[in-house]
Amino acid sequence: MIVDIIENFKKVNNNIANAIEKGNKGNKVSLIAVTKNHTIEEISNIVNQNHFLLGENRVQELLEKYDSLPEEVQWHLIGHLQKNKVKYITDKVKLIHSLDSYGLAKEINKRMKPLEKPMDCLVQVNIAEEESKFGLKIAETIPFIEEVSHLPFVRIKGLMTMAPYVENPEEVRPVFKEAYNIFQQVKEKNIPNVNMDTLSMGMTNDYQIAIEEGATIVRVGSAIFGPRSYN
Repeated sequence: MIVDIIENFKKVNNNIANAIEKGNKGNKVSLIAVTKNHTIEEISNIVNQNHFLLGENRVQELLEKYDSLPEEVQWHLIGHLQKNKVKYITDKVKLIHSLDSYGLAKEINKRMKPLEKPMDCLVQVNIAEEESKFGLKIAETIPFIEEVSHLPFVRIKGLMTMAPYVENPEEVRPVFKEAYNIFQQVKEKNIPNVNMDTLSMGMTNDYQIAIEEGATIVRVGSAIFGPRSYN
């Protein structure tokens, strides 16, 4: 199957524009193109269209691709991050989407201290409380952010969540509504060292619904690059 990546990319951008027009709480929306299991050749199709926001699930794969793409690329680490992998990405990643434990926050803080700058992070919240997914429970989120706010080299920028996969994406609208509610609650608290401006939610199956419910970042892979190859 031949995938027209540029055509797909344009289609996703049109869908994003339409979802914003339909109503998205006035947010600017950024598209993170998810490159998991896709080749440099495939990724270059959209980088050559001046799209530089890329997301990787795994540190190893990010490192393998890092030097093969232009320095304008801004990498987002969107998958689960183990503490022992933090040291490899401190100078390579623009935003970590998956902060989900105080131990991980402390490790990020330790590794960023020598660089004398904070790492921007999103707190992952498991709204639907799926056992197969990482993330904090809703009730844990605000206390966790308050605790992490004392770490000078970790800067909380917002939240990330993943909705359950369903055939009809309308069914997960309540998940995105709840994520937006928590996002607003944290924002209203004005916690020092916390700058709530980013809500990362929505993937290939449901990104238009997520935008309508307040997402500022959507993470789209297969709608752009086609099905993943696991060779």
